[in-house]
Amino acid sequence: MANDTHVLAHPPEGAGADWTIPQDWERYTDEDHGTWDILYARQTEMLPGRASRAFLKGLETLELSRGGIPNFDELNERLTAATGWKVVAVPGLVPDDVFFDHMANRRFVAGNFIRRRDQLDYLQEPDIFHDVFGHVPMLADPVFADYMAAYGRGGLRALELGALKNLARLYWYTVEFGLVEEQGALRIYGSGIVSSKGESIFALDDPSPNRIGFDLERVMRTEYRIDDYQQNYFVVPSFDELLRVTVETDFAPLYARIGGQGDIPIGAILPDDRVITHGTQDYAKARGEAILA
Repeated sequence: MANDTHVLAHPPEGAGADWTIPQDWERYTDEDHGTWDILYARQTEMLPGRASRAFLKGLETLELSRGGIPNFDELNERLTAATGWKVVAVPGLVPDDVFFDHMANRRFVAGNFIRRRDQLDYLQEPDIFHDVFGHVPMLADPVFADYMAAYGRGGLRALELGALKNLARLYWYTVEFGLVEEQGALRIYGSGIVSSKGESIFALDDPSPNRIGFDLERVMRTEYRIDDYQQNYFVVPSFDELLRVTVETDFAPLYARIGGQGDIPIGAILPDDRVITHGTQDYAKARGEAILA
C-alpha cells in the first residue's frame, strides 16, 4: 500500500486531484513537433497491410496526419463525437485506482512529453507518441472503445479482489500487444506494436514468437516481459468477440480459479492452445532465456 512518502501517494504539484494537468500545447518546440512527424511518418508508411482496419480508420477519423503533436482540445472534439472518449494529460505514471477510474469514465490518460531524437526506437516510459498514436486511434472504434471502458470498470473491481496481476496481463496481451484476425490474415492493433517500427515487423514477420488464439483464462495466467519484444502474441478473432468475452465473464470466480493454479511461463505452448504459429523462439534463445516448448 502506498504511503505519504511514495511517489504515487499524492498528485504532484500542479496536478488536479484526479492527477490531470494541462497539456500546455503551446510549450512544444519545433523540434518536439518534428520528432512527432518523424515517428508518425515512419510508422504510417509501414502500417498499411499490417495494422487492423480499426486502427487505420481511427487515424483518419482523428485526423492525426495534420502534422505536429496533436492539440488535445481539437483531438477530443473528434474523439468524443466518435465514441464519447477524451484524452487527458497526466505528468507520468498514475496510481492504479486513478488510471482505472479515468478509463471507466472514458478518459484516456496520456503523458504530455515527447521523447528525444536519440530515443526514437525505444523509450522505457510511455510518451505522447506511444499514448496518442499508439492507443487513441483504437478508441475511435465503438467496439474497442466499449472494451476499454469495461476494462476500466473491471480494474476497479480487480483492485478490491486483489487480482490486479492477472487483469494486468489481459491489458498487456490485448491493448498493448494484441493481434487480430482479419480476412484470414493477422493484423496488429496493440499500442506497443503499432508505435514501434521494430515490433511492427517482428510481431507479424519474424519466425521467433508464438502466435496463439486468444483465451481469457490462458492470457490472465501468462507471464510477460516489459523490456523486449514479446515471445507470445495472442490473437483475437474479432473485437466484437473480445468485448463479448469481457462483459459476459464473471471475473470473481475466474480470479479464484486462477489463484489456485500456477502462472504460465513466457514462451510456453499448452496442449489446449490454438496455435497459429509455433515460434522458433530463436530471438529469446539468442538472449540466453529459458525456453519451454
